[in-house]
Amino acid sequence: MPTNPSIKKLSTLSLVAVIFFTISGGPYGLEPLLSYCSGKQSIILLIVVPILWDIPIILTVLELNGMMPKIGGYYLWIKHALGLRWAFYEGWWSWLTTFIDLAIYPQLFIMYASLLFPEIAPYRIPMCILIVWMGAIINILGIVQVGRTSIVLGILVLVPFIVMFFLGSSHLYFNGLQKTTSSPSYFGLAIFTIIWNYIGWDNVTTYAEEVQKPTTSYLKGISSAFVLIFCMYILVTVIAVNSGIPISDLKNNGYPVLAQKIGGKWLSTFVAIGGMISSIGIFLAVLLSIARVPEKMSIDKLLPQKICALHPRFGTPYLSILLCAIVVTFLVAFTFDKLLIVDISMYFLGMTLEFLSLIVLRIREPNILRPFKIPLNTIGLCVMLLIPTTIYLIAFTDILMKEEDALKAFGLVFLLIISAHVAWRFAQRNLQKKQY
Repeated sequence: MPTNPSIKKLSTLSLVAVIFFTISGGPYGLEPLLSYCSGKQSIILLIVVPILWDIPIILTVLELNGMMPKIGGYYLWIKHALGLRWAFYEGWWSWLTTFIDLAIYPQLFIMYASLLFPEIAPYRIPMCILIVWMGAIINILGIVQVGRTSIVLGILVLVPFIVMFFLGSSHLYFNGLQKTTSSPSYFGLAIFTIIWNYIGWDNVTTYAEEVQKPTTSYLKGISSAFVLIFCMYILVTVIAVNSGIPISDLKNNGYPVLAQKIGGKWLSTFVAIGGMISSIGIFLAVLLSIARVPEKMSIDKLLPQKICALHPRFGTPYLSILLCAIVVTFLVAFTFDKLLIVDISMYFLGMTLEFLSLIVLRIREPNILRPFKIPLNTIGLCVMLLIPTTIYLIAFTDILMKEEDALKAFGLVFLLIISAHVAWRFAQRNLQKKQY
């Protein structure tokens, strides 16, 4: 179903803001990094891992999105290159993991809000549900509203950290972070923490038809967002390393406690509010990206066709958005302490299909128009794509050797992988029925 041409499209500036929240939303969530390895090691990993992991992924996303800047993004790339079955697997896996992610962000909002207003803690679940449905309503109003909201929220998230950088750099303590973790360092969890704070580059392409001049806008938007996030993560970690704050305080209470040490209560409050705003911004951006995938799956008759219905006024897949909100509403009652391994493993699995799609299309359709093309031949692409694979396997091996609960987490990953095949069997039957 084509997008209504009268619907307003996302500008490049709005796209940068939406990408910022889809990928990051600020350094909130990066705090545990310093409990897994030393300050110096953390800074080195923050420089090396994004270059080796994210840049190959970003280049892959830019080439594939340039070829097919359509609603559905990665689902359509894999469908075109590998077939409907693998596209269904990709969509299903992304849907499941994103539901879990979406349930986390309202809880993060309540966590930061509780630092300022402890009395709201007992009302965690109803507050989370309220946030879920407010996010759904804004998404139904359209991508432009999400983009405008993301610009405002992005400014509100960045400003307190800019103040922290200024104050922190003007009187660094240089006595180093107090290391309380046991030796050896947990490099696997450190790498997964960094990756988790960078995942989602493919998610931002699922609404490409709703973006003005998508090829150039995505090139500018993704590049700008990557540089912004890269610099922010390194700066805030350098400030934390040189502040002398115990890492247990940073891990348990987040960046507001660091802000209090640097600037006092007012800056701590400012950063806590930023954490609340970040949680809302990420929820809006991630819901925007995932709601477009079931829309395309329903058009392919893999899900009920009503899901692809567009709102008569706003032109948004409102039933898909409402379905996502309903599922997340039930999930906010749960807590997710061990999601890092599950999220990264499922994301890597999806990215592997996208890597394969890139290689297959280079071989099978070498002459197709590519507004953005990675300046490597097929062998060079294979080498490039082996780099993030190696990064994942190194982290995977380290976690498996050092974490007692790792097998449980990877067991859950296995169940999620298998669930896609079970769901595909039902979808296939439905598809065969409608063909007769």
